[in-house]
Amino acid sequence: MFTGIIEEIGTIKSIKKGEKSSALTIKGPKVIQGTRIGDSISTNGVCLTVTKIENDSFEADVMSESLKRTTIGELTSGSSVNLERALSLETRLGGHMVSGHIDGTGKIKAFRQDDNAVWITVEASSDVLKYIIEKGSIAIDGVSLTVVLVDDQSFQVSIIPHTSEETVLLTKQPGDKVNLECDMIGKYVEKLLGLSSKEPIKETNVTHGFLKENGFY
Repeated sequence: MFTGIIEEIGTIKSIKKGEKSSALTIKGPKVIQGTRIGDSISTNGVCLTVTKIENDSFEADVMSESLKRTTIGELTSGSSVNLERALSLETRLGGHMVSGHIDGTGKIKAFRQDDNAVWITVEASSDVLKYIIEKGSIAIDGVSLTVVLVDDQSFQVSIIPHTSEETVLLTKQPGDKVNLECDMIGKYVEKLLGLSSKEPIKETNVTHGFLKENGFY
């Protein structure tokens, strides 16, 4: 688990591509401090397992599923990435609970300067947007942010100068893809109410009672 508070901007040193997988070597002198083989490091929001530590860098394998669902496969040698070590019980939870399991990718639509802040508009599919709510949390490339506005095609967040300086978000261009992880609470609620998009909606005594007691009808 992670907090979405980026610790360091790392650099991709090399990529070894397999038939359906890849192995990354990532420079991150800060995040390797106290890190051991088998630990997790969020890389642009994707949870990767450390397989080797050497000097100022670490190595991690990326399976085909991660390459399909995230932007990791689009990284090249020299790319900058957001890095965060997994949280410990002594860590302050400054962001929100982030698993490092990406729900899908979005596309940067626009940036807009607003005094000391920058508004970012991100387009996303309906499968992702259904879990995004106004004033809720979203992780964009591993960065914990608050949703300001959301509609049926996109959502907006606003970032402060500190976030601009400590992450790679403002190095993006309109049209670039980003990794999105929604707040997991919505997915658990959907599952518990039997409203999964992969199954027909079923009305049970449990859901009927819940909806009635909470004023839905």
